[in-house]
Amino acid sequence: MRKRRTAADVGMECSRAAAERDLARMLQLAYSGELAASYAYRGHWKSVADANERSRIQSIEDEELHHRRLVGGMLRTLNVRISQVREFRATVTGRVLGCLCHVTGRLLPLYGAGKLESHNIREYEAAARFARDCGRHEWTDCLLTMAEVEWEHEKYFRGCVEAHWLGRRLSLWRRPPMKESIRESFGRDVNA
Repeated sequence: MRKRRTAADVGMECSRAAAERDLARMLQLAYSGELAASYAYRGHWKSVADANERSRIQSIEDEELHHRRLVGGMLRTLNVRISQVREFRATVTGRVLGCLCHVTGRLLPLYGAGKLESHNIREYEAAARFARDCGRHEWTDCLLTMAEVEWEHEKYFRGCVEAHWLGRRLSLWRRPPMKESIRESFGRDVNA
C-alpha cells in the first residue's frame, strides 16, 4: 500500500524545488562572476609594482578560478547549462576592468575589488543555505569555505584601501561580520 501524500509533503517538495532553482540561479551568477573577477585580477596584478602585492593579487586570481571550477561541478551535477550570454558579458567586463587597472592608479582597483568581495561573501552564504534547503548537504561546507575565502579577500583589499593616503578619506563599504560568524549563523539556521 502506497503512503498517501499530505499537503505538508507537497509543500516540502515545492520548497525544495524552489531552493534548488534559487541555488542554480545563484551558482550561475557565481560561475560567470568568478570568470569576470579572474580577468580583472589578472589585469590588476599585472599593473602592480610591489612584488608582495602582486603575488597576493595573483593568488586571489587563482582562488577565484578554483571557486569557478567548484561551482562548475555543482552546476553540472544539477544539469544546469552555463549561460553563454553571461559568460560573454563576464569576459568583456573582467577584461575591461583588468585593462583599466593600468590607467586608473592603485586605489580604484583596490576599492572596487574589496567592495565586490564583500558582496561575494553574502552570495556564497546564501548559496549554502539554498543547498541545505534543497537537500544538497554535501555542498554546504564547500560553499561556506568559499564564503570564508572571499572574506579573506575582502579583508586584504580593505586593508590596502585603508593604508592608502587617499583611501583613509573615503567612505568604505559596510564591513562584513567576523569570519567566524559565517559558520555560526549557518549553524543557528540549522538548529532553528
